[in-house]
Amino acid sequence: MKSRKIPATMVTQHPDHASTPYWHNDAYISTQEEAEEAYRAFAELGATEYKWDWEGKLVDESVLERLFGKYFDYFKKHPIGREEFLTFRLPNPKVETEFRLSRAFMNIISAAAISKHFGLHSPSIFEVIIPMTETAEEIFAIQEAFAEISHLKHPLFKQDHGIDFLEVIPLFEQVPTMIRSDEILEKYFALYKKRFKKLPSYFRPYVARSDPALNSGIIPTVLGVKIALSNYKKLEKKTGIKMFPIIGAGSLPFRGGASPDNIEGFVNEYKGVRTTTIQSAFRHDFPLERVKAGIAAFEKLLPKGQAEDISTKDEKELIVLIEEAEKYYKSVVEDIAPIVNKLASAIPQRRERFLHVGLFGYARGEGKVKLPRAISYTCVMYSLGVPPELIGTGRAIDFAIRTKRIDLLEKYYINLKHDLLQAGKFLNKENLKKLSKKSKAWRDISQDVKFIEEYLGTDLEPITRDEKEHSAITTKILGRMDDIASERELITQAGILRKSLG
Repeated sequence: MKSRKIPATMVTQHPDHASTPYWHNDAYISTQEEAEEAYRAFAELGATEYKWDWEGKLVDESVLERLFGKYFDYFKKHPIGREEFLTFRLPNPKVETEFRLSRAFMNIISAAAISKHFGLHSPSIFEVIIPMTETAEEIFAIQEAFAEISHLKHPLFKQDHGIDFLEVIPLFEQVPTMIRSDEILEKYFALYKKRFKKLPSYFRPYVARSDPALNSGIIPTVLGVKIALSNYKKLEKKTGIKMFPIIGAGSLPFRGGASPDNIEGFVNEYKGVRTTTIQSAFRHDFPLERVKAGIAAFEKLLPKGQAEDISTKDEKELIVLIEEAEKYYKSVVEDIAPIVNKLASAIPQRRERFLHVGLFGYARGEGKVKLPRAISYTCVMYSLGVPPELIGTGRAIDFAIRTKRIDLLEKYYINLKHDLLQAGKFLNKENLKKLSKKSKAWRDISQDVKFIEEYLGTDLEPITRDEKEHSAITTKILGRMDDIASERELITQAGILRKSLG
């Protein structure tokens, strides 16, 4: 652990940017161009980790060859695996086909051999992310499987790659799972100790911000993350294992609010997080100097934060708020799914992705509807002029006020008012009024807006010229719902104005 550098900024391939990257001539980034993106994230932006995503997308399996072949001198000075980190997000075998997992394993083994061959630090890739983690056994199974594959022997393969163990980062993507994730980790540590006769010296649990928000709404997600961070702190004291939590946050408030315009607010909200994702919109939709400054600020500030201690009493009360807010949110989202899915087909593509089943609780057949992934969902709602931050939130706040829990909510969701004011600048009330004629769900959102405005003591509305232009574009988008082919350019224009597709 003494020699292990923990990165503060993890650049990802999330396709949420609206604008053209500063280093490119097109907003679309092909699989073959992602190695170039990774180099620039390290050398030009100052980030210290890059997530190489095998989940739900095409993958350039020659990433190390491309990086070393083109930028050998740079990576000789800044070794991957020691100073900068390439971390694979693996496909979860319970969701995606297992052959992609085996290919990723072989890629990690090859990366170690390639690095060793060139006299560079090896192993270069030694840590992987497992999405949709729900049990301790899933984490341990990945390590066991890799250990077996790494020991396969054949005369054609030299067994000098030097890696037979993977560090695993579990990604918890649903609010109930995040809340009990410390219990999952404690069970995993017991399995680990039984197998290896020791405990790990450190661990990097990973909490999502986008998918739980899609699934449960913004209030339940923020509170769920806070409970998880508090529990990780307690688990560190109990086990002696250093905990370095990661959060997967996008730029817009609904997906985490990690943007160059909100560095201090984000750091203050998520104290205890050691690493944050730096998604595509953060890097490509803001001026380059502010991007660099934002990443430098995260690298400086995140290591200093300590998670807030949440008492057992407060946790129980927060769970009451979570369950109530989630109920309001889900009742609306299930009903508006048809229009969301219709408009999602017009969102411009930014990466080479496989078709993904979506995560609104229902990838595993648990509910009535399917929605697109969180970025597309957020993009659709903003494009309609109805930011998803507002859905269920007004009624949840009203419930908190009526049951005398509002102080508790504000204590643990520090930026609640800020996030609602930010989202409210992109509300198009005329669009919401028109949509409210179609179903009760949209009328429920109107009720949310009413309660939020009463709580904030101000109207939610566009203020700046760009915000008013955004509102005018969303009026056009709603008016052209019967001509989806014409929507793509308008959706892009609106995304550029709010500095993120979704």
